[in-house]
Amino acid sequence: MDTRTIFFIGKPGCGKGTQAKMLADHTGWPVFGSGAEFRKIAEESTAVGKKVKQEIDAGLLSPPWFAMYLYQKALFSVPEGQSVIFDGFNRKVPEAELIVESLAWLHRPFWVLDLVISDEEATKRIALRKLESDRVDDQFVPERLKEYNKFTKDALQIFRKTGRLIEINGEQTREALAADVRKALNL
Repeated sequence: MDTRTIFFIGKPGCGKGTQAKMLADHTGWPVFGSGAEFRKIAEESTAVGKKVKQEIDAGLLSPPWFAMYLYQKALFSVPEGQSVIFDGFNRKVPEAELIVESLAWLHRPFWVLDLVISDEEATKRIALRKLESDRVDDQFVPERLKEYNKFTKDALQIFRKTGRLIEINGEQTREALAADVRKALNL
């Protein structure tokens, strides 16, 4: 099988983390998630940890340079020839540009899977998730959707121009969505 670098992108609550894990379970590929990394850093009692916690508590996306530091650190740790899954590292234009440039430099093929859901569906799913988990960022659905609409739509255009964006209907069952993900990737 060819080496693959897969990115999941979409609105809050679209199922990025769930689908990344399901794909990893199916393929054995490792997953690097920006949200999980930021939440881990926010627990540290360092200046950076405190700043990240403030941004999470306000429902903001972290600066592109910080997300890209975590992305590059993860990417450069992947052994040559190993496929990998990234969850949430490509939400702003500078991030998208760096992803395209870094993967071209490494000659790594990649695909960006956009799990498309409406704002109403995102709001509904986050409300349900809040009942099951204590993720602080789930308290800020309107702010997170504004961030998505302000930044991520433009990042998607970068991937669309490269021909590496695959849009998938995210408003279906987890299992049906996972099947569509595998089909889109020919797995």
